[in-house]
Amino acid sequence: GERRMVQPFEVAWSDDAVQAVLDQVRAYPWPPAPQVPDGWAYGCDGAYLRDLCEHWTERYDWRAAVADLNRFPQFTARVEDFDLHFLHVVGEAGGKRPLLVTHGWPGSHYEFWGVIEKLAWPSRFGGRAEDAFDLVIPSLPGFGFSSRPARPIGQQTTARLFNTLMTQVLGYDRYRAQGGDWGALVTSWLGLEHAQNVSAIHLNMMGFRPAGGPKSEEEVAWMTRQGAMMDVMGAYFRLQSSRPQSLAWLGAGNPVGQAAWIAERFHDWSDLRERAFDQVHPKDRLLTNIMIYVMTGAFATSAWYYRGLLEERPPVLAEGERCQTPTAFADFPGEPLYTAPPRSWAERAYNIARWTRQPSGGHFAAMEEPDLFVADVQAWGRES
Repeated sequence: GERRMVQPFEVAWSDDAVQAVLDQVRAYPWPPAPQVPDGWAYGCDGAYLRDLCEHWTERYDWRAAVADLNRFPQFTARVEDFDLHFLHVVGEAGGKRPLLVTHGWPGSHYEFWGVIEKLAWPSRFGGRAEDAFDLVIPSLPGFGFSSRPARPIGQQTTARLFNTLMTQVLGYDRYRAQGGDWGALVTSWLGLEHAQNVSAIHLNMMGFRPAGGPKSEEEVAWMTRQGAMMDVMGAYFRLQSSRPQSLAWLGAGNPVGQAAWIAERFHDWSDLRERAFDQVHPKDRLLTNIMIYVMTGAFATSAWYYRGLLEERPPVLAEGERCQTPTAFADFPGEPLYTAPPRSWAERAYNIARWTRQPSGGHFAAMEEPDLFVADVQAWGRES
């Protein structure tokens, strides 16, 4: 098809706009917080949130964050009704080994800052040039610097948009795709519905469910545990997939509320068994991810993305249907909520070509354990 116009993009936040947000943070009317040993059991911990807000207003260098967000070449391209924002990092692969990497919620394209250079220029880090990928890292529609849908859309639509971006806009007829969280579901749809362009996929969360129920005691035990964890940690999911606009009304004009909602997910889903929260997700990095939501007004439309799951085809495969694109799965075992299913379960939904269990790391694999993430993606690249 005709190559659509690609526009260079730069993050530009004005001093006035940022100061307005910081003024709202300073003026926040703090509600009561329970005085209990584990404040996280009730939502975002009050002491942590106060520390985060003090850091935000007193120490966070937002200009340095903007410079950091502009460190890699980024663009927007018109695809269907969207202006999709994406990084396009052509490293040592020189246009030859394209890899589409898709983030989730409440992350952003910024999740991958710790892995981009290692994946694009491995020889700078003691690796081999032939392991390099060309990276395309978009912002999901309605997230970050991509444009907003008029109504909720989901992951199947996103896969179509991203495939058009890769093939018609960027001219990559064959490419690999990687994702976790919503990115895992977008990547799964790419493997199922766009196999003519997608040669292999790599997931760090399982996306599709096979037809039929559990088939073994191990699968029953896993599903039972999943249900119990969703009862404890899944309130956000039930709200955002049913009444996302209720959250949008609460979050608008409330940067502290948005920060609390986002930080709670990072706390609940990360591997905190060996390291403290601030070590896994330093405040500066977490705040930059939060600012991508606050400064763009994406908090509302990113929550819609859950409702989009229900408004499109559900991610449960039909009897006899399977994603035949070769699939790699990396199990980062410190993920408290969305634990890896038994391999037998995954095999019914996917053509599993590679299955690795990592020593540590949780939901935000590329942020929490960048070197493990890079090593697994590179090893997959050699095999796939």
